[in-house]
Amino acid sequence: MNRKILIIKLLFLSSFFCSAQDDINDLLAAGVQDAERFASDYFLPATEGLAYGMNNGWFNNAKASKRFGFELSIIGNVSLINDDKKSFEMRASDYQNIRFPDNSASKTVATALGENNPDITVIVTYDDPIFGDQEIELTLPTGIGSGNINVIPTAFLQASFSPFKGTQLKGRYFPKVDTEDTKVGLYGLGIQQEFTSWLPADKIWPVAISGLIAYTHLDGSYDFTDAQVVEGENQRVETNVNTMLYQLIVGTRLKIINFYGGLGYISGKSKTDLLGTYVVNNNVLFASAIVDPFSIEEDISGTRATLGTHLKLGFFGLNADYTFAEFDSASLALNFSF
Repeated sequence: MNRKILIIKLLFLSSFFCSAQDDINDLLAAGVQDAERFASDYFLPATEGLAYGMNNGWFNNAKASKRFGFELSIIGNVSLINDDKKSFEMRASDYQNIRFPDNSASKTVATALGENNPDITVIVTYDDPIFGDQEIELTLPTGIGSGNINVIPTAFLQASFSPFKGTQLKGRYFPKVDTEDTKVGLYGLGIQQEFTSWLPADKIWPVAISGLIAYTHLDGSYDFTDAQVVEGENQRVETNVNTMLYQLIVGTRLKIINFYGGLGYISGKSKTDLLGTYVVNNNVLFASAIVDPFSIEEDISGTRATLGTHLKLGFFGLNADYTFAEFDSASLALNFSF
């Protein structure tokens, strides 16, 4: 919560104390541009990590269940955070009203996944209607790395049903959890088709080959109106991530333990909106409200490769796999078949 508050403090002081212009709308727009630039670099690695993590666990085998078979799975996943995702190069030339105290051209600063240790400060320049150009020094926000967190966890409840031979319809869900000022929820739909089930005498083939297409949606919001960093109402950050997964899967066809691997491709978009009303003022001469300041959209795409194993004992199953991608990840699932 504190790091989000620091972000808002930084971003909206830059929109309040921006360089001199006659029109107040231009002043606020110039500040919002700086805010949007920083927020994009700061949040992108985190939303990208979520996009990769929430696409894991869609499959635990290449062979399909029997017709009318039903499987319920509880899936846990952790995505590993690479060092290059924990920071970005912040160049002073990219900002209109922000510079470093030592006038450095650029510095490596934390993303939402990293940590600034020691703290990094910036100088925000603003125009005071009475005293002219003034400056204020602010501390840049740090990320989850300050809490020694090096993974992005995700979890799902997933169900699959086989209406036809070789075909599995899948759905996953994580109920929207409302914790204090934060809400997060997830759902997804997919279909897996075993191609080898179309072949004659398919049961004598030593391997099964399947294809999977799946859509996943995650949405979250953080309400910081009560933080009173900047006056206003209904102040919140909302994030939506939508992805498609295209996966080719190959696996053994043994009775108890099986091994599987897959090659896949992820594509999607993330959108982060800063919403609400923000009243920026100098307490004396002027006040103005900014409504829904900005929206950040990013395209997400990349390849992935998965290796895993599945153990089945009657109606109970257990599978574990590891995925190599932009964010490597490990998954573990409990499966109950009926």
